[in-house]
This record gives sequence, C-alpha cells and structure tokens, in this order.
Amino acid sequence: MTTAPVLIHRHASLGAFRRRADAWLLEREAEHNLMLALAARLEKSSVGFEPPIYLATIERGREILGCAFRTPPFNLLITRLPAEVARPLARDVAGVYEELRGVLGPDPEAAALAEAWSELRGVVVREGRPAMRERIYQLERVIAPERPAPGIARPATDADLGTVASWVAAFSAEAGVAANEERTRELVAGGRILLWDDQGARSMAASSGDTPNGSRVGYVYTPPEWRGRGYASACVAALSRRILDAGRRFCFLYTDLSNPTSNSIYRRIGYEPVCDVVDYRFDPAERGT
Repeated sequence: MTTAPVLIHRHASLGAFRRRADAWLLEREAEHNLMLALAARLEKSSVGFEPPIYLATIERGREILGCAFRTPPFNLLITRLPAEVARPLARDVAGVYEELRGVLGPDPEAAALAEAWSELRGVVVREGRPAMRERIYQLERVIAPERPAPGIARPATDADLGTVASWVAAFSAEAGVAANEERTRELVAGGRILLWDDQGARSMAASSGDTPNGSRVGYVYTPPEWRGRGYASACVAALSRRILDAGRRFCFLYTDLSNPTSNSIYRRIGYEPVCDVVDYRFDPAERGT
C-alpha cells in the first residue's frame, strides 16, 4: 500500500484556513492558543498587521498534520510538523517573503525549519542559538497569592496611556520584540489592560488574545524599581480571575524559561505547564558563508 505524500496547502483567505484548521487546532487549544487568537483578531481587524498573510495546513490525504501561519511583522508561527516537511515548507514560505525575522514553534520542528530557512536565504540564526525558550501555561482556577500585595487592580484608562505605552515599550525591549503603539491604544480602549495600583500604577498585565474558550495573558510588566513586592503576582491573579469570571474556561500565558522567578510565580497562582516552544530569530545583517 502506497502512503500518501505530505503536502503543503496554502490558503488564499483567512476564512478558508479557519474552516480547514480550526477544529484541529482546538484539539490542543492551549498549545495552539497564539495561532487561534491571531486568526480571531485578524478576522475582526487588520490593525497592526502587514500583508501578505501566510496561512497553510500540512496534510497527508485529508488528515491535517500541522499548520504554519504568519501575520507580519511577527515571526512565522508553526505547530508540530512532520520532520520531512521543513525544507519544502521553507521553500513555500520563501515564495511569499524575501525575509523572516524568525520562527516560533516546538522543537525539533522549529530548529529544522530555522536551519532550512538559513540554508535557503543564506542568513544565520542570531547568536547561533534560539533567541528564547518559552513555556506555555494554562490556568483553570486562580490560587490567591499567599501574601497579597497592597493596592487594588483597576483597568487602565486613557489617562494611563502614557504610562502604559512606556511600559509596553520597555516590556517589548526586554522581550526583543517591536512595540506597537496602535495595538497599545486598542488594548486600553478595549479595557484589556489591568493595572495594579498602590498609590500609583505599579504593574500591568493584559488580556491580549482570545481563543474560543480562553484568553492569553501578556504584557506582564513591572518597572525595575517596583519589582520583588508581589505586584505582578497580584495583577496577573486579578486579571486571570476576571477572565474566568467573564465566562472563559482557561487563561494562557508564555514564560521565558531563563527566568525561574516568573515561572515559579505563575505556578503559585494556578498556572500549569502545557508544552515548550522555541523562538529562533534571524539576523539579516549577518550572512552565512
């Protein structure tokens, strides 16, 4: 019996991609939360995105084996994929983009695709290693911090926009990603950014992306002078509780595995690990030989 080949199906519209991929992605909603949330956000508004969008399913026969998705200026996002698809997928992506900033997904799939892209375009992975190893967490029930921080949680308003914008810029710089002022204003206007206020704003967290049953917590930031006082734990716990109280079943977030403090903080308030992903970034200024 001949095994059907693995094929890349590039979709011409977001609707076509979602009709084909959503059910498969929802089988592992936490693992695929970023792709699901980006697709839902793009369906509502193209603010913050730059065409062309890349939407692909990887299939054998009618069985979906994985997905690849890009909403520029962000990195190419991949799910688990068959090992043999790395090079053909890199070639297909190259038919749409001259350059990529990076690839985000599980290893070894992300490593294989980063290597294939490097060979194809003659670029190298920045510093010769993953830019960041991250862990996806999921929460279904909030555990209140043992030592509550002083202060209260409150939504950011237009009056806080200057503070929030500077914090988003600082967060983005620490994470090595580009800040987007338009997106920041959108989050504030939508009541999606929560501040922890203790005689002034001390920490923030945002509900930054929705899936059918959950919401991703992001932009968790406390200025250096206010760290170590429990503000971030209190803010994330309060936001997570609000998300669940609003009817969502889960909260998701990504952590940097090189930061043991944040990983332990999130676990103490109820977040449980789901899987790890790796963010490989390319340096276009440094060409391979």
